[in-house]
Order: sequence, then C-alpha cells, then structure tokens
Amino acid sequence: MRIEGSITALATPFTAAGEIDYQAWQRLLEMQVAGGTQAIVVAGSTGEAAALDDAEFDRLLATTVELIAGRIPVLAGTGMQSTAKTIAQTRRARDRGANAALVVTPPYVRPTQAGLLVHYTALAEQAGLPIVLYNVPGRTGCDLLPDTVAQLRMHPQIIGIKEARGEIERICALLPLRGKDFTVLSGDDPTAGQSMLAGADGLISVASNVIPATMRRLCDHARAGDAAATAAIQDRLNPLLAFLGVEPNPIPVKALLTRMGMGVGLRLPLLPLSSQYARDAIAMATACGALESEPAGPLAA
Repeated sequence: MRIEGSITALATPFTAAGEIDYQAWQRLLEMQVAGGTQAIVVAGSTGEAAALDDAEFDRLLATTVELIAGRIPVLAGTGMQSTAKTIAQTRRARDRGANAALVVTPPYVRPTQAGLLVHYTALAEQAGLPIVLYNVPGRTGCDLLPDTVAQLRMHPQIIGIKEARGEIERICALLPLRGKDFTVLSGDDPTAGQSMLAGADGLISVASNVIPATMRRLCDHARAGDAAATAAIQDRLNPLLAFLGVEPNPIPVKALLTRMGMGVGLRLPLLPLSSQYARDAIAMATACGALESEPAGPLAA
C-alpha cells in the first residue's frame, strides 16, 4: 500500500451534548471523497484523539471503515506516550479495519534517537499494521531526525513519514529516502506546495477538512511540477492558512466546520474559537465556499 497525494487529518465533530456526531461525520467523509481526497486520518491530533475514550475510538474507526468501503485508505492515529500502549492502540485500529497507522513520536517523554528506533521497530514488528511515522516536534518536544528515519525505512512495515516541520531543508533531507515502498509527506499546509514541488509525495492536511477539492488541486499541480499553478493556489490559500493558525489546531478549523453544519464545539481543555476571531471565521467560511466552487478540472489518477 502506498499513501500519497491529498490526505486529510479529520476533525471529529461533536453534538451540542458533547457526543460524537455520527451524522455530521458521515457528511464530512462523503465531502472528502467527493472532493478527491486520496486518504484520511481518523483520531489523529486534529481529531482530538486524546479526548476520545476506547469505545469512541473503536466505533469511530469501525464506522469510518464501513462508510468508506475501500474507496480510499483509512489511517488511524495511534501514537501514545509508551511503546506498549502504542502497540495496543495500533492493534485496536487493525481489528477495526484500518489500513495503516499514523504514529506520532511519543509526546512529552522526549526519547533519544536510539529510543525512537527501538520504539518504531517494535511497532512495526508487533502491532500488525503498516506504520507511517509522524514528526511534529513543536507539539511533542521530540524530533525524529533523518538519520533515524533512514534506518527505520528499511523495515517493510514502515511505509512513510509525515514531516510537520515547516523548513524545506528538512523535507529535502528526507527526499533521498523516498522509494516505491516509502513515501515522504508534508504535514505543514503553508509550505506543502514548496515541499511537493521539491519531490514530496503528498500532504496530510488540516485545511482539507473544509476545502478538500482545493487541496487536491494544489497537490496535483505541485506533484506534477507546475510551479506557477501551485503558487497561484497557495497565494489564494494563505489567508485561510493564517486563520487556521490563530489559535491551536483544531480550534479554528472546527469553527469553520461548525459554520458548514458539521459539529459543534470541542472537548476540554480546548475551547471554541475566541470571539475576537468571529468575523474572521465568517470571512474564511465564505472564502472556502468560493475556493471549492472553482472548476476542478480532471483529477490526477
């Protein structure tokens, strides 16, 4: 299995009572497929995985696998602070039908590079799913270095990396590791076009929750090497991407999803978007509609 192209890290919609809104979830999934999204991540950090209990994780993932019905790959976010817990969570995802696991470096505990090597190798050998590495040191306090990735990619169950550092130098350091069995994916919306023009295989995106067709166009143009078309889309995206960063993810994107009728609110300790950004949210919701209404043209295979 090859994970590439335009991939969405899905937010989890809730009802006013704080339960998972499965009707909104179904609408969100269908919007992703219709928009050309090429894979989805369920219960990642954007999906507020830390706020889901085991039963919710199980049902959310099983429901997704049933609704997607093999049309695109389903990845589950399974990274936790310990290796044993991460293996157990990845096995849960396997048993509910996920195609692969997106596994963030263990947050807060700050393992060494040797520790990360042993951690991910144990996962690859024991968890029962293909593994996509996930590096986001701004969130975890731990940086998975390219030399360590080079060792991990040799394992047949480790099939890619989501690199969320925004520096093009980091992506370029990882690009020599690409191959038919290992993909390099950007995890940073603002620099994704540049990363894919340099050779990255795709993007795991937050913005594509609300503009899946636009993000698919960006990925298609960038992966085809069309710098002018990529820059034109990226320029139009910049105000939205700036808005998505005004407060910690997924607060802004969930404000937009709420305006689209897909869920209400977040789980503590996250609060809804601050009132000072309410007008921005209205403007960005309108901008999303305009972006998505543009002719898509033929999608790349």
